[in-house]
Amino acid sequence: MLKPTSPENTKTGAAISGYCPALKTGFQEITLRAQEMHHAIAGLSFRALQWIPGLAGPARWVKSAHDVIVDSIYTTVRHSGGGLLAVAAFAEPHVAAAVNTSAAVPPGHLSTRLRGALNAVVGDHLASSASPLAITMGFYAAGHPIPFTADGLRAHLPNPGDRLCLLIHGLGCDEHHWQRAAVADASGQDYGQQLQAELGYTPLYLRYNTGLAVADNGRQLAWQLQKLLAVYPQPVDELVLIGHSMGGLVARSACEQAAAENLSWLDRTRMVICLGSPHQGAPLEQLGHAVTAALHRSDVTAPLGKIANARSVGIKNLRYGLRAVSPQPQTASALSGVALRFIGANLTRNADHPLGHILGDGLVTLGSATAPYLMGDVDAVRLGGLNHMALLNDPRVYQQIKKWLSA
Repeated sequence: MLKPTSPENTKTGAAISGYCPALKTGFQEITLRAQEMHHAIAGLSFRALQWIPGLAGPARWVKSAHDVIVDSIYTTVRHSGGGLLAVAAFAEPHVAAAVNTSAAVPPGHLSTRLRGALNAVVGDHLASSASPLAITMGFYAAGHPIPFTADGLRAHLPNPGDRLCLLIHGLGCDEHHWQRAAVADASGQDYGQQLQAELGYTPLYLRYNTGLAVADNGRQLAWQLQKLLAVYPQPVDELVLIGHSMGGLVARSACEQAAAENLSWLDRTRMVICLGSPHQGAPLEQLGHAVTAALHRSDVTAPLGKIANARSVGIKNLRYGLRAVSPQPQTASALSGVALRFIGANLTRNADHPLGHILGDGLVTLGSATAPYLMGDVDAVRLGGLNHMALLNDPRVYQQIKKWLSA
């Protein structure tokens, strides 16, 4: 079980190091898998030769010599390349410190997005190896982590209100993705900024390691919200969670775990809104699991299966959706009066087009996004002509969110 964590306390302007050790691990694993595949392919030929009368003995001798030579070559490549990357890893922190000219300027969006994508793929490995590239969950404002102190909150939230709205990004993303194109209207504001201007909600943005298990991120979020409300400058009357894709699963998991732990913030939570969240699983990861299993059926392709299987547990969780967290379907009534609202998208203009049940928004089907099996205070809306990432910044999505929260 992961312990509750705090936002990253490193200087926000610091260049993040740790890429070279990650590259070293990846390089060594790939060369090892290539070596295994080489042996598997060569083994097919040598086994065939051993069936030919008179060639069995020479074939075994040639195979032994071949294996010694091949293993020597791959070992040399693996150790020489790993050695160079080890030297680079030693120098990397010093280079990062040298380019860190200002602690007041957060890392650029490209750097943050690259780190988010890396965490999506191997975030569980980064966390278990204590890599500085592993993202620590925290609430962010303008790229800066918000400390869990009253003064820190006031510094980053000049006018904190008693109604909070937390926006939770999806797999491989970060809080900047809510502003990737802003909402396509004259305001140029994201959902949180518009909710603040029109309904008085104070927006907060979560950043987290999407490569960790959904349940682990849900547990961390549950305790972080408990700590946040304990130091918030004023009593919070209402909390709303808005999650995109995996973010919706993390939000629901946090609520379920808060209910199990009897955490007080759940009593103030009015609504959880999920945008394109794969509550019943994502077809792409289901296909990925099937392909990985198929690759393991052959000695030749098994090394490729090992590479595919190295993807993070966070990605693997998307095969099952929220069932990866709670095998039994959770009803809304079990969440102490928390309303559940779902938005699913269809690539076709007609939101109810039959293809929506197959294609959905390109990554999540309509059935998975709208969770029709749930009972209680649940409502779901389908929108046509939207892809998965467009749910982050579409005027129709915002108007629906506003409609729900204004009711």
